[in-house]
Amino acid sequence: MKHDDLSLATKLIHAGEIRPGVLGAVSLPIFQSATYEYAQAAHYHDIKYIRLNNTPNHTVLHAKLAALENAEAALVAASGMAAITTGILSVLTSGDRILAQESLYGGTHDFFTKHLAGFGIGYDFLDIEDPASWQGRLRPTTKAIYVETISNPLMQVPDLEAVVKFARAHGLVSMIDNTFATPVNFRPAEHGFDLSFHSATKYLNGHSDIVGGAVIGRADLVEKALLKLDTLGGSMDPHACFLLHRGLKTLALRVQFQNGSASRIARFLAGHPAVAKINYPGLENNPGFARASRLFDGFGGMLSFELKGGVEAAERFMKAVALPIIAPSLGGVETLMTRPATTSHLGMSPEDRKRIGIADGLIRLSVGIEATEDLIRDFERAARGVRS
Repeated sequence: MKHDDLSLATKLIHAGEIRPGVLGAVSLPIFQSATYEYAQAAHYHDIKYIRLNNTPNHTVLHAKLAALENAEAALVAASGMAAITTGILSVLTSGDRILAQESLYGGTHDFFTKHLAGFGIGYDFLDIEDPASWQGRLRPTTKAIYVETISNPLMQVPDLEAVVKFARAHGLVSMIDNTFATPVNFRPAEHGFDLSFHSATKYLNGHSDIVGGAVIGRADLVEKALLKLDTLGGSMDPHACFLLHRGLKTLALRVQFQNGSASRIARFLAGHPAVAKINYPGLENNPGFARASRLFDGFGGMLSFELKGGVEAAERFMKAVALPIIAPSLGGVETLMTRPATTSHLGMSPEDRKRIGIADGLIRLSVGIEATEDLIRDFERAARGVRS
């Protein structure tokens, strides 16, 4: 049976696997070897070596991840930022520029604002809600456009169709960070994006026990990223490959549950008198709702909200909850909560955060797989303390 004919849930189990299994093993072993016997490689990058990202644990993941997004190729890296930075630097060279939405993950925003200039590369931020204004930001040296499927931490959904259309009209490489949506909810290659990135630390692995990244998309661009990554050295360790491979098997089950649970929690918070504002694309009054409903298979497990009372109320609430772990990550089986102004976006200046709309009291919530009813009861109890 061709993998193209299979559903995503089945691909998660079977795509890319070595069959029959190694010495009959149902699970792929950890090939914990840095060195392999020489086999007459015609090209340097064909020599089997961990840093060259071509050992068995790597190649199985590459095939599986490409299949999940119905893309031509994929590549794993040592972290999400290794994937993003390597992917961008494999497309852009000194003198080039890139367009990007301004509301980005803090590490990515720092890369644009603090590091690209060192490579001789420029950037221009876009008003992502106003595609008509993008033409005015375009320059002759602009080579790429970069967005997030669901922005971190404000949960904005850009006009992704307009991004692809604009990129094609002007010969730009279209790039998207698909971490929050995951391949379960959105598959960028199906909508014309050239490259997608993931922090595999998050949903793809799902168990908060590795750091990893992925580049997925057009074969020629993934090949460029591979050659760059081989040189820069941001390779994934075989044991991390094994844990990512294992975590992927339950991705559909986890994300589908988290979609439903986050939706119920978002509705609870939206109607709570202690909540001043909530960001979740699955709410009908969210600016991205219509767009997300049309493009996504689910609204995701991430949401953010502000309480009446600002930072003080947020701190009281976060100290009062019993089930969520206060930690700066997301996408795991456990519910995680953080204030982006003190963690993921701490590297941004207060002025930049304020301009983008990231309030100091904003709470970001990554919904895990605990019983939704237990989480809602916990939030209700914590909110009583905020109001008292």
